[in-house]
Amino acid sequence: MKFEIHSLDETRQFAQAMADLVKGYDMVICLSGDLGAGKTTWTQTFGRRLGVSKVINSPTFNIMKAYKQGDGKPFYHIDAYRLEGIDQDLGFEECFDEGICVIEWSHFIENQIPDDHIEITILEGMDEDRSIEMIGLGDISKQIVKEYEHDHTGNGQRL
Repeated sequence: MKFEIHSLDETRQFAQAMADLVKGYDMVICLSGDLGAGKTTWTQTFGRRLGVSKVINSPTFNIMKAYKQGDGKPFYHIDAYRLEGIDQDLGFEECFDEGICVIEWSHFIENQIPDDHIEITILEGMDEDRSIEMIGLGDISKQIVKEYEHDHTGNGQRL
């Protein structure tokens, strides 16, 4: 599915809506987009909506940060930017098996990502305009993307 957003507020609304849909699932969400496209802003809002109380910031130098959701389940935030060209298994399976994991620059570790995941691509436009493409791969992820589309695209309106 593809849609447009036109402000940081709409980016936050999108992240909150997705958090509401994935609560209770063990889920991997892959975020792609250029530097400054809004991946970290999206992740911060998404995590807050899941009940993460600590400050969520980019794990670029740490590669991964772990938090607790409001229900006590883990929330992982991975920035795979610095993993380009690394072919070894980095042991992310635990992050993918329990809780919710958001991966920025996921294409650098695509061979380690579970088959069932959501891919969100954020493309920058003018000012705060963004084009969003969201794809569910696997049964659960397809269902979640379909629910988002049903709930947020009625009457020609997006978000």
